[in-house]
Amino acid sequence: MPSSYVEPRLLRAFLAVAEELHFTRAAARLYVAQQALSRDIRRLERELGAELFTRTTRQVALTADGARLLPHARRAIEAQDALLAAFAGPPPERGPLLVDVNSPGLVHERVLARARELAPEQELMTRYESGLTGAAAEILAGRLDVSFGRFAGLDPAVRARLDQQPVRYEPMAIVLPEDHPLAALDAVPLDRLAGEAVYAGAGNPRTPEWTDLARRLFEGRGIEVAPPAPLAVGQEEFRRIMTKYRNPVLTGVDFPAMPGTVRRPLVDPVPLSPVSLVWRKGRQHPGIQALRAAAAALAADNGWLECPANGWIPTMDARIMMRRT
Repeated sequence: MPSSYVEPRLLRAFLAVAEELHFTRAAARLYVAQQALSRDIRRLERELGAELFTRTTRQVALTADGARLLPHARRAIEAQDALLAAFAGPPPERGPLLVDVNSPGLVHERVLARARELAPEQELMTRYESGLTGAAAEILAGRLDVSFGRFAGLDPAVRARLDQQPVRYEPMAIVLPEDHPLAALDAVPLDRLAGEAVYAGAGNPRTPEWTDLARRLFEGRGIEVAPPAPLAVGQEEFRRIMTKYRNPVLTGVDFPAMPGTVRRPLVDPVPLSPVSLVWRKGRQHPGIQALRAAAAALAADNGWLECPANGWIPTMDARIMMRRT
């Protein structure tokens, strides 16, 4: 027997798939992971007691029940949109948007570039700092608009004042001096780092979420987090400090190469760095919408939100990455 109540979110998911007839495109349109969209469709089918789509590897099509639901779903969503519009707050803000992409060469720059293509009339200004903890404080203080990073690593009281959109499960890598014994490998198994002290931002007040992720990864594997190094400001200074201390550096696979080093992916398992787009809760700005659309499209095109079967990620991070704003 059908449920007596159907969440509007499920009907929006149904409409997106019904209009796109393609789960990947529909997920990008809704700014959600494809797996989350598929779950919502399955839940709606269970609640209605009807199959709404036929799915093959090449095609998605409405069933007779899906076609029957379509006009009702449209009317329900139109009514909800009209209700929300009647009680809407002030119009979205305008003006430049300051976006922290952390450091050059990362996936964040690709999201920013796509957003600028989608909304060329918006002024999206770039800042290169590092660490979501530092950026979150700046966002809440009104000195920064958007950043990227590991949302689960923030204090819960801070998370409660922010919104986030999952962007990517980024595989992690290790940067090694080019004469390091492991540098000859194409990929470095995690257990081969036993006995090493790996730099993961310890002591940097802007990046404790990254250091915490490293500690969780290294626990029980005989790998140490390297002690704090002098806080380096700027890419060249970071390179100088890392060259001086010669510790392996935990990074993502898109981290730009440094002279005298090699970057190797980590495997067995593949550790994943959960990356989210982050902004202040309730903030309305067309630049944020452009960034969200860009992140969703790139994630859909590149499979960034497909978590590999052999991937490692803390349970708390996995749960947060499955949430939607």
